[in-house]
Amino acid sequence: MIKRLRLGILGCAKIANGFVRDVQPSDQVEVVAVASRDLGKAQDFARQHHLARAWGSYEALLSDPGVEAIYLPLPNTMHAHWAMTAARAGKHVLCEKPLTLTQTSAQSMFETARQHGVMLLESFPYYFQPQTGDMLALLHAGAIGQVRSIQATFGFTLSPDDPQNIRFNPDLGGGALLDAGSYPLSLIRLVMGQAPVRVMAQSSWAASGVDMSTTATLEYADGRRAQLMCAMDVANVRRAIISGSAGTLETEYLNHTAAAVGESPYGYLPSQLRLRRGIANTLAFEDIRSPAGSGFRFAAEAFAKVVREQDHAAVARAAQASIDNAATLEALAESARKGVAVSLT
Repeated sequence: MIKRLRLGILGCAKIANGFVRDVQPSDQVEVVAVASRDLGKAQDFARQHHLARAWGSYEALLSDPGVEAIYLPLPNTMHAHWAMTAARAGKHVLCEKPLTLTQTSAQSMFETARQHGVMLLESFPYYFQPQTGDMLALLHAGAIGQVRSIQATFGFTLSPDDPQNIRFNPDLGGGALLDAGSYPLSLIRLVMGQAPVRVMAQSSWAASGVDMSTTATLEYADGRRAQLMCAMDVANVRRAIISGSAGTLETEYLNHTAAAVGESPYGYLPSQLRLRRGIANTLAFEDIRSPAGSGFRFAAEAFAKVVREQDHAAVARAAQASIDNAATLEALAESARKGVAVSLT
């Protein structure tokens, strides 16, 4: 039997509830503790999810010898500090997206993790879905020939009248680009296999100063291009079209999936992955079926596996993608603010 990785939750953010709920059935990960700056809040969270321990400070959880690793769902601007603090305490870190706000801080986070012999992994739940693995296998096998471009979107509706929503708070790393845009950007990086050399972005702005929507073009050294769209004022949309020299792949790249509509008690839906082999529009798309489940659980179990196997090579590959994504997000934000193209080289 595999020894389960003992995980603590740093903060009681809304997303942490879904994470703990979905990870609890795992035979590879065990959530054992939670921390909040409000002890009562941590105790309520622990009771709700039947956790063994609740702590009234983040430092107390990081001093808990029964916690081997942490899941970090704090606001975006707090990721770098607490990930590095956890690494210095000898805890492995599974960090919610986006990892951080700048390339420099991303590099510092991974360097701190290396210095203290712990694993740091950025968590995009869709990234660990079997569907994403099947998509990559098709691309690597040449199912659509050479990838020429990708268009990726993610949008949803938020009420601008909700002042408590941190997505409208620029001081906490809010805005469509960081909250929603990091998803299609990470998929673009996964498909293209490298960072762009130049970006051009345009945004519309909320009264608080965060972007409500952003569209962007990303240019690559080999002449390829990608397009990104993210928004907090549209109906829910999440889709990517990958165009190749000999075919097309379309995916919804959902975080959490179900095998059929109505199967999940949490509203998870089937995630579409369609493949057209060939260049003619008369060719039918094939539906690609993949195992379904919670992306939280897939991510936590993948994290436990790299920790258990000390798979530094896998973490190094993921780290480079995270650093590239942080640099690209930084460049996109600069381009949107200044109205000019920004180079990453």
